[in-house]
Amino acid sequence: MDDKISGRVWGFGDDINTDLMYPHICYTLPEIDRPKYTMWANRPGWASQVNRGDIIVAGRNFGVGSSRPAAANLVGLGIVLVMAETVNGLFMRNAVNSGLPVLRMDGITQWIAEGDIIQVDFQNCTVTREQDGSVREFNRIPDLLMNIVRSGGIIEVLRSQGYIDSEPL
Repeated sequence: MDDKISGRVWGFGDDINTDLMYPHICYTLPEIDRPKYTMWANRPGWASQVNRGDIIVAGRNFGVGSSRPAAANLVGLGIVLVMAETVNGLFMRNAVNSGLPVLRMDGITQWIAEGDIIQVDFQNCTVTREQDGSVREFNRIPDLLMNIVRSGGIIEVLRSQGYIDSEPL
């Protein structure tokens, strides 16, 4: 992951549950097929519209629910960042473990709308809305977490440190 990313925004409201991101059917499907069912219950067909590099901006309590591997579905679709008013802690940790950065920003849904193009600079902790050049700052993601994200997730960190085999059995 680069220190700067730019992408199109998809907007979601409050209380987006992990069941929406990783519906029950995903447990029976091959890993490669699971992402296409992401958000199917609340936005049928959404997954087929997502492009690699897209960003989710959401309201309060994003990722509420169980410890389903919902972030893995988002990564599988090509989502490169989640920004929300507030984020469930368990989802945040699962996202980091999947290599997906998550930012918490007050007022983000009043500033950024679906379809906007934004640039996020992790080094300078800024978000720029390309439509008008307006800029907002965010709290730096701790280095420990960013190192996991930059590595592609916790499995890649463990592989690089020799804790698990580099090739699956």
